Amino acid sequence: MPADLKDYFKKDRRDDRDDYDDDGGDMDFFNNFGKKAGLLYILIFLAAILIIAKPFVVIQSGEVGIKVTAGKYEPTPLGPGFHVYIPFIQDIIIVDTKVRVINYTSGEDGAITPSMRNGGIKYKPAISVLDARGLPVSIDLTVQYRLKPQSAPQTIARWGLAWEDKIINPVVRDIVRNVIGKYPAEELPIKRNEIAKRIEVEIKNKLDSFEGSPVELISVQLRNIILPPKIKEQIERVQIAKQEAERTRYEVERAKQEAQKKAALATGVAEARKIEAKGKADAIKIEADAHAYANQIIAKSLTPYLLRLREIETQGKFNEALKVNKDAKIFLTPGGAVPNIWIDTKDRKISSSVEGSNK
Repeated sequence: MPADLKDYFKKDRRDDRDDYDDDGGDMDFFNNFGKKAGLLYILIFLAAILIIAKPFVVIQSGEVGIKVTAGKYEPTPLGPGFHVYIPFIQDIIIVDTKVRVINYTSGEDGAITPSMRNGGIKYKPAISVLDARGLPVSIDLTVQYRLKPQSAPQTIARWGLAWEDKIINPVVRDIVRNVIGKYPAEELPIKRNEIAKRIEVEIKNKLDSFEGSPVELISVQLRNIILPPKIKEQIERVQIAKQEAERTRYEVERAKQEAQKKAALATGVAEARKIEAKGKADAIKIEADAHAYANQIIAKSLTPYLLRLREIETQGKFNEALKVNKDAKIFLTPGGAVPNIWIDTKDRKISSSVEGSNK
C-alpha cells in the first residue's frame, strides 16, 4: 500500500476516535442533567404538596387554635403564634375570642350598611314579645359577649362553630320574653332601667349555668321599646294630663306664694304702723309725764310767800296801768296765784291780758 494511503487511513481512524470521544462527552452531560432534573422535580413536587396541604398556621391575637387529630379535639387551645401540624391527619381550627356583638333591631334606630356587618357584629330582627296583658311589643337590644379562650375546644366540640346561634340567640330571646311578659306595656317606658338591668342579670346567670361556662357576657343595652300604637297614644295622653296637672300645681303654688307674699307684706306694713303708733303714743306719754313732773316740781316750789310776792308784783303793774288810763276799770278774779285782769276802757273795747300762770 502506498505511503499516502496509509497516512490517509490513519488520519481517518484518528478522526473517528475524536468523534467518538466527542459523542461520549455529550452523553455524560445529558446523564448528569437528567439526575439533576429528577431532583428538581422532586423538590417542586414537595413544594406543591406543602402549598396545597399547608401544614402550618399563624394564629393572631384575639384568636385561639383548636388542634384536631383524627377527628378528636385536643383540650388545650393554641395561643397566638406559628403552629405546625400533620396534613391529612391533623387540622387546626381558628376561632375568634374577641368581643362580639349581636344587634336585635327593628330598623327604627338607623339603616344597616354592609360595613356595619363586619368586625364581629351580627344583626338580627327585633325581639317580638307579649306584655302582661298579651299585647305585642318589639324590643331593640344590643348584646356584647366573647368566647372564653380556655374552654374554647370544649365549647366548639359540644356546640360546633355555630355556637352563637345555639347559645346566645336562644338565651337572649327567651330571657327578654320572660322579663317583658311580667310588665304591662304602659309601664315599660317608665321602668326601662329596671327592666334593662333585670334582663342583663338573668342572661348572665343563664350563660354561666351552661357546663364549662363557655361564654362571657360583657354588657346588654336596651336601646328601644316599640309599643302598639294604641298604647303609645294612651301614654301620650297620660303624659299630657300629667304635664297639665303639673302646670296647674305650679300655678296654684305660685298663686299661693304670691298670696303669702302679699299677706306677709300687709302684716309687715300693719306691724310697722302699729310700732309707729306705739312709738308716737309712747312719745306723747313721755312728754306728758315730763310736763306733769315739771308741774309737780313747780307746785312744790310755790310757797305762800312766793304767791304773795307775785300778787304784789301784779298789783304794782295794775297801778302803773291806772296812771296811764285813769278811766280804766279793772276786775280782779279771785283765786290762783295771779288773778285774771279785765280792763274796761272809755270806748268800751275789751282787751284781756293774762299774766302769770295757774297753780
